[in-house]
This record gives sequence, C-alpha cells and structure tokens, in this order.
Amino acid sequence: MAYTKVWKDNEKLNKEEKAKLQKDGLDILEDIPRYAEEGFESIPKDQWSLFKWAGLYLQKPKEDGYFMMRVNIPSGVLKYEQALALAAIAKDYGRDVIDITTRQAVQFHWLEIENIPDIFKRLKAVGLSSVGACGDILRTIVGNPLAGIDPNELMDTREIVDDVYWYFQGNRDYSNLPRKYKISISSNINNAQNAEINCLSFVPAVKNIDGKDVVGFHIYVGGGLSAKPYLAEELDVFVRPEQVKDTTEAVTTIFRDFGYRDKRHRARLKFLMADWGPDAFKEKLLEYIELPSKGENRFEAWNAGYFYGVHPQKQEGLNYIGLNIPVGRLYSDELIELAGISKTYGNGEIRTCNSQNVVIPNIKDNDVDSFLRETLLDRLNIEPKNFIGYSVSCTGIEYCNLALVETKERMKQIANYLDENLSIDVPVRIHMVGCPNACGQRQIADIGLQGIKMKNKDKQLVEAFEIYVGGRLSEAAQFNKKLKGKIEAHHLNDVLLELLKHFKSTKIDGEDFYDFYERTGVDPLQEKLTEIISEKAS
Repeated sequence: MAYTKVWKDNEKLNKEEKAKLQKDGLDILEDIPRYAEEGFESIPKDQWSLFKWAGLYLQKPKEDGYFMMRVNIPSGVLKYEQALALAAIAKDYGRDVIDITTRQAVQFHWLEIENIPDIFKRLKAVGLSSVGACGDILRTIVGNPLAGIDPNELMDTREIVDDVYWYFQGNRDYSNLPRKYKISISSNINNAQNAEINCLSFVPAVKNIDGKDVVGFHIYVGGGLSAKPYLAEELDVFVRPEQVKDTTEAVTTIFRDFGYRDKRHRARLKFLMADWGPDAFKEKLLEYIELPSKGENRFEAWNAGYFYGVHPQKQEGLNYIGLNIPVGRLYSDELIELAGISKTYGNGEIRTCNSQNVVIPNIKDNDVDSFLRETLLDRLNIEPKNFIGYSVSCTGIEYCNLALVETKERMKQIANYLDENLSIDVPVRIHMVGCPNACGQRQIADIGLQGIKMKNKDKQLVEAFEIYVGGRLSEAAQFNKKLKGKIEAHHLNDVLLELLKHFKSTKIDGEDFYDFYERTGVDPLQEKLTEIISEKAS
C-alpha cells in the first residue's frame, strides 16, 4: 500500500524535493536501457542527478559522460564469484580501477551509459546491486567485516544485515527520503562500524530480561559528518535481534515523514535529532514499535576497523588475515589474484573494511605460512608501516565533481614519504578529503587533512590543505579540531614530517596520538604548526 507524502503541500520545499514529487529516484532504472541504446547525449541534464538512485554519479567533467558507480557490499562480505565479477567489470569497462570505500562498498570509474545494462546484469547474476548506493535512500549497510568469525562479537549479524538490506533494496516506500541515510549494524565490541557517525547504528548490548541475559542492541541516532558534523546520540531502548528490521523501518519512517525538506544542506537525520533530542525521538519511536529501556552497552576500545595480521577465529583451527590496500585502491588483476588465494587457502571470501582494507577469512592453521608466502602480499602487506597502513583517502578531484584538490595518490605518496623518513612506535591515523563533504571521514582521524583552494604569495589560486587534530570515537568520542594555518599542497610532506617529529619527541613511550593530544592540549601543536608555516614562508 502506497504511503502518503505528508510533506507534498509544503510551499517551502527545495527544488530537489519538488522534482522528487514528480518522479521517484528509482524510476531512473526504467530509463537506463533506453539511454544506453540512444547514447549519453540523449539524457536530459535535469535527469543526471537521478542516476544516484542507481548508484551512479557523473565524473568530472560531467559533460564527458563517464560514470562512477558504487556497489553495495552488505557487511563487507564478498564471495569468490562476486569478487571475480567485480574484477571483470573493472577490466572490461572501468580501466581496471576498483576502490574500496569507507562504507565497505566498491567503487568503479570510467563507466559509459552503453555498458550500464550489462553491468547491472552481471551484478544481479552474483547477487550484488548498486541500487541505493547513492541518492536520498538507505545506503549500503556497514557491518562487522568479521561477522560470524569474530571472537569479539556478541552474535553473528550477517543474517540481520541481509534481512534489512534486502527489505529496503528497491523499496519505494523508502526511496524518497529527505537526504542520504546511512546505517550500521554490528555486534563487534570494538566499534568496528564507527557507530557514532551513522544516521542509525545498532551496537552490541546485553539486557537482563526475566532473569536471563539477552544479547541484542542499543541504537545510536543522528550521526553524520560533512560540513556540520554530529555525533549520534544513544536512545534509551533495547532491541532484540529479531526487532532490528522493524526498528530500522520505524526510524526510517520518522526520518521520511518528519525530516526536513526545506533546505538541502539541513536535511540529514542528524538535524532532526539535534532539534528533537534523544528523549523526544524515543517517544516518537515508541509510537511505531514497542521497545524496553536499554541494558548494558558492550563497547570496549575502538579499533577503527583495522584488522592487520594473522588472528584466530572463533572457529578452532581457522584464522583470518588482515591486509592493507593502500588508500583503498585495487586493480582488476590484483582482485582476481586476491580472490584466487582466498579460494586456495580459505573459502573464497574477501571481507572489505571501512578502513579501506580487506580481511581473508577461514584459513587453516597449517595453511597460514603458505598464504603468507604469496607474492601479492609484497604489496598488500599484513604488517604495513605506520603511515601507509593507517591512511584513508576519498576519491578526490581525479573523479569527483565536488572535490577541490587531488587526494588519492597524494595521500599515498605522503604516507610513503613519512614512512621513509620517520619511525614512530604507534600508528598515526591520517585521513585526507578533497572537500567538506568528508567521504574520507576526516573528522575522526588523529590528523585530518581537508583540501581547499588558496591564493599563494603570487596571488595564484593553488591547491592547499587545512590540518585538524585529535579525532576519535567510542569512549570520549570527539571530532578533531582545526589548527590555524593553510598549507600549500607542495609543502604538505615536509609540514607533516616536522609536525610528527614534534609528536615523536614530546610524547611518552607507547602513547598514541589521541592520548598525547588529550594530555598536552591543542596549543603545543598549534604553536609548532605556526612555526613550521613561518619557516616555509621565509
């Protein structure tokens, strides 16, 4: 039964909302075969934005007609045949490039409209879809990349994630939300899901009910990054595993019917939560579903989605191995080889992480040494150095219309430069983004680098960066803070090297960047950066 668009008579609707009243985003799926036959020139410009609902964005410059595509990977679990299908798509249509995103999805570039129907067909044949990977709709669901094998999970969440994902996939009752809608479902006690930066997150919890400890979830609502970031707030409710889909539907309905549609930049769920507060949001939620008050939250230390090295699974005699994918970029032949060794030594699965890395599960004890001798691991290291191993980057100006600067290769080059010139006893998480939208999750990094444009001393407009420090999630969660000063891109290597030398020389042994930041405060880092910038200017 069709729902009522209770906002349709709002005279203040922004232009995107007015357009969505005329045509649902999912309708683009019916148009794509015709556009594929008639060519890119047949697509009206006013229809370009609707391709987001199919998981497609036009690359920069849009007029050239090349698309970027995101493919949903719920929980990050890729089967052998799915990995081969993705590699083949990239090889045939995407110039061999495959990017892993900070939401465990896979991203292609250089796709042409003529090839999209065949790509859809290939994805469907292996149980994958790009529908909803972009647009004002439920995006790919972030989960625990170790779900089902994790000694640090309260339950296996794969079935739960799949149940929610497929319920919303192509569901027209929820294809016209005020803005993008990001959720995570995980029972990993180390917050591998980055719960506080999602619109809705289900996190591990236990509640004593009728004298028995019941494993379930608490929920966080209203997180998000971009230019005005918010940390999600915990509601006083407990959700049993069998209630996750219904709870997701209830929260999504609230967002759909009460979310803001006047101003596009204030339409995310985080703004509704900020205005209502958790108590009022809970009260509204309980009108849709009956939930008891919360139990005991089971979060421990935050691992930020990193699983490098060889680790025992909860299944005796089996191991998972975490590999570094430098800044999340793979190529077709590498993915084919990765799938091959995962099938040779495991069960063919590859698990993508929101740290832009991968995990290969189900490797027998006796096969670990052979696995580690594979030549592919010379590049995809299981024990990467502390900078390249903990660097994250968005797509950047190479493909993205919103980016102001180049990021992907620059972050890789900077990380390698730092590793060559500086050794520190702890990892330092560095995230680079090309614009304020923060696809590279700059706000939660030890050091966040945000691209800007600035005029240099010769009055020329050049690529530059601002530096942010001190981000973290889970206990004492906070976004990083901006340091004063703008750094021209060509100075960034040396500026970061000097700033990190200062960190190394003044920190306590074993102290990580966040603890150092909390102990010393922002002022010493600001003073050091000001000094470095002054020296560069002289």
